[in-house]
Amino acid sequence: MDIKKLQTLVVDALEDVKGQDIVLFDTTNLTSLFDRIAVVSGTSNRQTKALAASVRDKVKEAGGDVVGMEGEDTGEWVLVDLGDMIVHIMQPAIRQYYRLEEIWGEKPVKLGAAKRKSSAEAQEAEAAPKTKSKHLAATQEQPEVKPVRERKPAAKKTAAAEGTAKKPAAKKIPTGATVKVAVPKAAAADAAAAKAAKAATTKRLAKAAVPAADAAPVKKVIRRAVKKVAE
Repeated sequence: MDIKKLQTLVVDALEDVKGQDIVLFDTTNLTSLFDRIAVVSGTSNRQTKALAASVRDKVKEAGGDVVGMEGEDTGEWVLVDLGDMIVHIMQPAIRQYYRLEEIWGEKPVKLGAAKRKSSAEAQEAEAAPKTKSKHLAATQEQPEVKPVRERKPAAKKTAAAEGTAKKPAAKKIPTGATVKVAVPKAAAADAAAAKAAKAATTKRLAKAAVPAADAAPVKKVIRRAVKKVAE
C-alpha cells in the first residue's frame, strides 16, 4: 500500500475514536525499518484499545497488512505494526515519560498533507484556486508604504545665544587702512595735564629770556642832602 494512503487511513481511524494529540513523523532519514511513525494519546485503557482496533480494522478493510499488535492486555501503551508505519497509542502519563517525539520527531508531517486522498474530488479541490482568509493579516494586501519625513524640533534659544544673535556683525577693515583707536579717559586727562604743565614752563622760560632794554625803565630817586646851616 502507498505510504501516503496508509498514513491517511491511520489518521482517519484515530480521529474516528477521538484520539488526542495526534502527531505524525517521517523517519526515512532515521531508520530503514519503517517510513512513518504516529503517536496518539488515549485517556483510558478502554480508549487505547479502541484506537488500536480502529486502526487495525480500517487498514485491513483497505487491503493493507497488519504485522502485529502489542500491549493490548494492559492498555497503557498499545503498538500497532503496519510494516511501513508504526502507531504508538499511549496514555498521557506514559507518553510524557517516554517522549517519543524527541526521538523520532526530526521531520514532522502535517496532518493536512497526511489526510489528502487520491480521489477525483480531492484532485479537483487541489487544482482549484485557494481563497485567502480575510482575517489573517499575512494574507491581506498590504498598502504601499511611503517614507515619512520627520521634522526635527527647533532647538530652544538660550540667553547667551540670543545675546550673540543680537550683536551686529563686525565690519571688515580693508588692508592698509588706518584705524583710529579711541583713547581712554584717564590717558586723555593725563595728556591734557602734561600739556598744560608744559605750556606753563614754556611761558616762564620766555619771560626770563626777555632782554634788559625791553624791560621797563627803573626810576632813580636822587636824594639831596640838605646841609643844616649852623646858626
